[in-house]
Amino acid sequence: MLWATAYELLGGDSPTFPSPWAVLNDLVSGLREDYLGALGASLLRLSYGFGLAMVMGSALGVALALSRTAEWLLGPLVLGVQCLPSICWLPVAILTFGLSEKAILFVVLMGSVGSITMAVRDGLKQVPTTWLRVADTFGAGRLQRLFQVQIPSAVPGFITGLKQGWSFAWRSLLAGEMLYRIVGVGGLLTEARDLAEYPKMFAVMLLIVGISVLVDQILFGVLERRVRARWGIAA
Repeated sequence: MLWATAYELLGGDSPTFPSPWAVLNDLVSGLREDYLGALGASLLRLSYGFGLAMVMGSALGVALALSRTAEWLLGPLVLGVQCLPSICWLPVAILTFGLSEKAILFVVLMGSVGSITMAVRDGLKQVPTTWLRVADTFGAGRLQRLFQVQIPSAVPGFITGLKQGWSFAWRSLLAGEMLYRIVGVGGLLTEARDLAEYPKMFAVMLLIVGISVLVDQILFGVLERRVRARWGIAA
């Protein structure tokens, strides 16, 4: 194990680099005490912010895909929001909402809404023109063509955008919690750093990585495979 080897090479007594066994012991004991409560609080905030980003991003994506005026006015702005690191929104959130839950939700929203918007827009624009002409041939109206042809065709790209947006939202949430120091995974990480509890700090980092992998593989992985199989684009 590389971690154990590195620990031994450092002499086995580095104060800032704990052994893997100490970190695992802290992780197990923490899960029995306060880690699960902090994780639940973080995931609840994430669900609020990411849910709002899904609604706003979907609406903006549809508007950008269907309206040239909206694309001209809002397209560059949305692209800029997507490219801007979420940590840059923290000063704006603090000045607007103060150090509060609203500030964290704002950072989560701004960190993920851009990627969802662009995914919906690109998915709708990539619908084959032939499919739209066939719909017109059968007398489909604009709303029928949107809800029965374009949106179903854009679902695979939308799922990819949700996956990317979730990762951005998760990072934004942790950054906000580390600054505000409220009950949450980010708060645990800041507390461990300030108190020089390095095994706890590494244990919380492992918890963050573990949750990220579980959500990616169990939630989005299963959803992505089912959508690809349903749409006939599975590898």
